[in-house]
Amino acid sequence: MRVVLALGGNALLLRGAAPAIAPQVSRARDAITQLAPLAATNQVVITHGNGPQVGVMAQESPDTPFDTLVAQTQGMIGYWLVQALQNHLGANQAATVLTQVVVSPDDPAFSDPTKFVGQAYSHEEASRLARENGWVVRADGKYLRRVIASPTPRHCLDLDLIASLLDAGRTVVCAGGGGIPVFTDEEGNLHGAEAVIDKDLTAAMLGIDLEADRLIILTDVPGIIKDFGTPAAAVLPQATPEELRQMNFPPGSMGPKVEAVCHFVEATGKTAAIGALGDAAGLVAGTSGTQISPNQL
Repeated sequence: MRVVLALGGNALLLRGAAPAIAPQVSRARDAITQLAPLAATNQVVITHGNGPQVGVMAQESPDTPFDTLVAQTQGMIGYWLVQALQNHLGANQAATVLTQVVVSPDDPAFSDPTKFVGQAYSHEEASRLARENGWVVRADGKYLRRVIASPTPRHCLDLDLIASLLDAGRTVVCAGGGGIPVFTDEEGNLHGAEAVIDKDLTAAMLGIDLEADRLIILTDVPGIIKDFGTPAAAVLPQATPEELRQMNFPPGSMGPKVEAVCHFVEATGKTAAIGALGDAAGLVAGTSGTQISPNQL
């Protein structure tokens, strides 16, 4: 099968953890240990988040625009993942593609930022940083984090290259952090955008355009939790897009994941899944997590 796997940025840098490199490399290797068996028997595209990493870089280099920061995280995280893949699959069996994704400069997301970047802060510290740096901050669980614009991905400029690598038998790491956000001016020239695209929405776009058989959203929970925060909370094993669209999900976390799987299923008539990294094989096989299909399985 051709499978698009979306790996969350928090899989590499846990909430509140110090942004040291060695633990992130170790966690990248652990993630690939789960994913390499799938890559050995399927055509696999791996996208990855970069919210924690790009936020740390933005704080360390406040004058660097976000399109450049996204490019830096793509190179860094893509290198970790591809090296780990090559250790499992052999040399020249995986490649990472520096990926540009077109967004609209008129996207309403630029006036309503929702994408979490960087580490979590206490309310007091977040308020201070927001005042000092002109940040917008929002609640992410019991902490506050910085948010920036997250426009809708429109088109991947490197789609043909990604498809060629898949056809050549390579596992492809691409569109990290949702892709480097770019837009075209009236003359058709490309420019970077001050944004971070949601990687799950980009993964859905890639899944559709690459005619993938499965879209798998890998996160730190076992699936979509129905009645979250109540004594009745439980993993929803199956759902249709219609059912999911009748539920409410947080806009900065599970919301984009649900929107991504719904978009993929509605556009392709195929199956998507949301669940934990450790259940990756079961998610692809349809036995774990929350399976989303056009009709109830």
